[in-house]
Amino acid sequence: MRIDDSRASARSKDRPPAVLQIVPSLVSGGAERGTVELATALVALGWASYVASSGGPLQREIVRAGASHVTLPLASKNPLVMRRNTTALANLIRELDVDIVHARSRAPAWSAWTAARATGRHFVTTFHNPYEAGAALKRRYNSVMARGERVIAISHFVADHAACVYGVGRDRLRTIPRGVDLDTFDPKRVGAQRMVALARQWRLPDGAPVVMLPGRLTRWKGGLDFIAAIAALGRRDICCVLVGSEQRRGFRRELEAAIERQELDGLFRIAEDCRDMPAAYMLADVVVSASSDPEGFGRVIVEAQAMGRPVIATDHGGARETIVPGMTGWLAPPHDPLALATAIGEALSLGAVEREALARRASAHIAAHFTCEMMCARTIDVYQELLLQEHTEIGAPCDPLVVTSRYRKVFAMNRKDAHVAS
Repeated sequence: MRIDDSRASARSKDRPPAVLQIVPSLVSGGAERGTVELATALVALGWASYVASSGGPLQREIVRAGASHVTLPLASKNPLVMRRNTTALANLIRELDVDIVHARSRAPAWSAWTAARATGRHFVTTFHNPYEAGAALKRRYNSVMARGERVIAISHFVADHAACVYGVGRDRLRTIPRGVDLDTFDPKRVGAQRMVALARQWRLPDGAPVVMLPGRLTRWKGGLDFIAAIAALGRRDICCVLVGSEQRRGFRRELEAAIERQELDGLFRIAEDCRDMPAAYMLADVVVSASSDPEGFGRVIVEAQAMGRPVIATDHGGARETIVPGMTGWLAPPHDPLALATAIGEALSLGAVEREALARRASAHIAAHFTCEMMCARTIDVYQELLLQEHTEIGAPCDPLVVTSRYRKVFAMNRKDAHVAS
């Protein structure tokens, strides 16, 4: 175990609350990004903020925000490693005087749950997806995510799954949608140079409408349906970009073979590494999410709406909660390339005035319902709920003022400072 912040020492009992978030790694993905955003919010509020994982590129952002990162092999599903992680986490919880342990993935959640029980600390989980529960052994493995004193679901779709399949009572279940950082995903803050550089890197033809499908190169993200939809659309004046890293070796070759089979070679680009998604969205005339299985939330579609892009998603899962059909985007049946092609065609046919109106509606929709500020404030409310409950149970005095009002003020000041600096 290695702690990469020298401030990780036990504090007196009058110290601010301490939260330890636990994820397998800090490479990429919605759970990881949410961990970073919440860690940053806790620091802004003055709480002690810790994250334990096996590390990754986002680790730098944790430390840069003023939180502390602890390196443990939490991505492992090896029972012996998980047992060692339990002991290490229990020692860490005592050493740092952690109040709340928040687990966001199943394998490390088992270690975290056991460690929290051993140390008598609060345990919170976040359901980021509806977990398959066919076999009894799999169902038991998944069940750790239902064992939190509070169980957070990232959409109503996921909340219904947690309640119906795993029996999480509504008294413990909280629905907190993921949020978008509106400072990062702000079309006004993406300069032309960033867009030109990315367009050159991807070799985008001048003047061609761009249809983009962002997401990991895995089968369930719907890349093959997307290719079939473009073939059915029958347009040769567009450029299509698949943006995402390959998760399983060989699938990129399968995508390339499908593109070749449909004689679409000149129309497609596959960009595996994009470090500037705001600029990528600004290059897109249409953003598509063609996932064959329901997304727990669908971060890409929310980010694209924040950037004012027309969006199309398959009609299931979290997308039903983030798109307003006919107002901010389109929903198409899953596994239906013809319906997807029709929606893409409609989006591409929008005139300048219609596109501008849709952009205003989409960005306003996201600002009203799916911001990073809202996500963090509501999660901190859940923490505060447990801490106030604890104070009430032991008869200690407590301030009924909800702590997130202070956080919202700090967040607003930080955003104002960021705009001035830019």
